[in-house]
Amino acid sequence: MELRTLRYFVAVAEELHFGRAATRLHMSQPPLSRAIRQLESELGAALLVRSPAGVTLTPAGAVLLDEARELLDRAERARVRVAAAAGTAAITVGFLGDTADPAATRLADAYRRRHPQVEVRIREADLTDPTCGLHAGLVDIALTRAPFDETGLTVHELRADPVGALLRADDPLAGRDRLKLADLADRRWFRFPAGTDPQWQAYWNGGEAREGPVVRAVQECRQAVLWSGTVGMTLLDDPPVHGLTVVPVTDMPPSRVVLAWNAGESGPLIDSFARTAMTAYRS
Repeated sequence: MELRTLRYFVAVAEELHFGRAATRLHMSQPPLSRAIRQLESELGAALLVRSPAGVTLTPAGAVLLDEARELLDRAERARVRVAAAAGTAAITVGFLGDTADPAATRLADAYRRRHPQVEVRIREADLTDPTCGLHAGLVDIALTRAPFDETGLTVHELRADPVGALLRADDPLAGRDRLKLADLADRRWFRFPAGTDPQWQAYWNGGEAREGPVVRAVQECRQAVLWSGTVGMTLLDDPPVHGLTVVPVTDMPPSRVVLAWNAGESGPLIDSFARTAMTAYRS
């Protein structure tokens, strides 16, 4: 059994769907299906029960999932220990500013337990650079939010979060249960400086060109609303701020939490970080 095939199997077993697993692995579905059937042939056992809705694990598949996770974990630890022995056990992680996400805390705890010898360097970016310095070569991997220009990057989605309109508590719209973007069409919005990634700017401005104060950080967004009565998008589960409220916007797509790194620059530390993150965010 090859480690690559075991990774394929773990992805299918965790996603319980070949299509989602193929997306996670950045490959097409037919070669993934062939690899799993070949693995079943080598082991002489059916690992999955297939149906139009997805797959379920057989008893043999459940046993292999436990064994495969352990084997992959041991192989990953070996690669990282070799990197440490070679003096290259350091990774620079970019974060988008002002986050207190419990999943990020789980990720930090899990990565530190797995690799206590690895030096993790942190670079916190403001809202003008959603890649947190990836395109500039300032970080090895970024825990951030899409959308942005993904040219030359490998991107994995971890979660999708609903968003809403950030308003003053005394705003006429603050008492509504929900809003649509059209309800905010005649308002001034906070926006990002010229030169900010166009996809990022367009998402947080609801797909329209807006007028209003320029901001660079989450706290500046909040203060722009508090002091000037402007509006803008924010996460629904952001911690409450006195004097402000968030109302769901039903026609805004969710904000996607993603991991990103430069394509072709993966290594044992980045691979381990990515797998640990996927586990932490699934929890």
